[in-house]
Amino acid sequence: MRAWLLLLLPLVLAASLLPVITDRQPLVSRSEGVAASSIVEARHLLAQRDSAHQQRADERTAIIPAGLLDTAIDHFASRTLGARAAFVIVGRSGEIRLSIPLPGLSATRYLNLSAVIAAADGRPRIASASLAALPLPGWLAEAAAGTAIRAAGLAEQWQVAARAVRRVDFDAAASHVVVDYVWQPELLEQLRSFAVAPADTVDLRNAQAALAGLLDHRAGVVPLGQVLAPLLGCCSEGSAGYGRAALLVLAAHVSGNSLSQLLPEARSWARPRRVKLSLRGRHDSAQHFVVSAALAAWAGESAADAIGLDKEMRDARSGSGFSFADLAADRAGSRFGELVAANSPRLQAALQRPLSDSDLAPSLAGLPEGLSAAEFERRFAAAESADYRQVTSEIERRLSEMPLYRGRPAARKGD
Repeated sequence: MRAWLLLLLPLVLAASLLPVITDRQPLVSRSEGVAASSIVEARHLLAQRDSAHQQRADERTAIIPAGLLDTAIDHFASRTLGARAAFVIVGRSGEIRLSIPLPGLSATRYLNLSAVIAAADGRPRIASASLAALPLPGWLAEAAAGTAIRAAGLAEQWQVAARAVRRVDFDAAASHVVVDYVWQPELLEQLRSFAVAPADTVDLRNAQAALAGLLDHRAGVVPLGQVLAPLLGCCSEGSAGYGRAALLVLAAHVSGNSLSQLLPEARSWARPRRVKLSLRGRHDSAQHFVVSAALAAWAGESAADAIGLDKEMRDARSGSGFSFADLAADRAGSRFGELVAANSPRLQAALQRPLSDSDLAPSLAGLPEGLSAAEFERRFAAAESADYRQVTSEIERRLSEMPLYRGRPAARKGD
């Protein structure tokens, strides 16, 4: 009897603390999405950080917009915890706010956390924190954060980043964070290990070998469905991540890139024969579809959509022009990528038969294309205008009529 009481004691304590450490309302409430402006900011930031010309111990400064950090933190929280998060600069400090829903109770409650980060001797430190209405000292919050980082298997990556940082400054007036750091090549290696786990590497190698085999005797232009279905179906048993690996391999192929840019060991892998794939009779539609599918599978549908819109806006200024047909292929691809990431039973059923163009993408007929920046501005004013939304709503209507994209895929654990 005493042993049973000891086993029940933690549960009783947790139940008694639940009203204290949780709230009925979230601290952060925001809609899911990544704005195209965030993609622009990220692209500009990356363009300034040319690692190929950096030497070990080079001193560098990165000026990071607060809005970009806010978007990145929220997107990461959404993908990993199913939570909502925010980042704001208050005075000379930064504050991270996090709301994690706790379903399964009589009514959903939220684990609301906030942490104020200030520079101490130039290094970022947690000055104070709170869990719901319970204040926490900075040292306790830092200890808890360290435990969480180690539990997530990110201790090595964190240590490399911490050694590189020399000074952090929060500038509320300019709404950005200034980071002085010393370049270390290990930063790239740790970033790769964070993005691609060892199991992912195995899946990528298998997918690359499968694609090479599928294209070995192909020539000319091949409909995307003839390659996509067998590629996804060939090695998926026993690996939950094979599908998204296959999409990444295929995206690298259609865009003319090499996986060795991400994984140096890929230089020794089988090389697929260069074959053009088509969707709805167009090579560019296949490219848009596959790249967006891979982005959605690895980074989420909202990020894929934002990147696709940013690409079209750049094309309007100095390229082939803004294309709603390309945007439709992007949207179909991102929806497909989410189905793959969720291991959707609907998709698994569809893969039991050949995939046609009409299974993958809606009709592109009548969608405006080749719009210069001036013409886009004249006809649609902006990507938030009613005229623009009318065309994108038509794209969504066409997608919703397709059996594969009706409804939404069930979310994976952690999404």
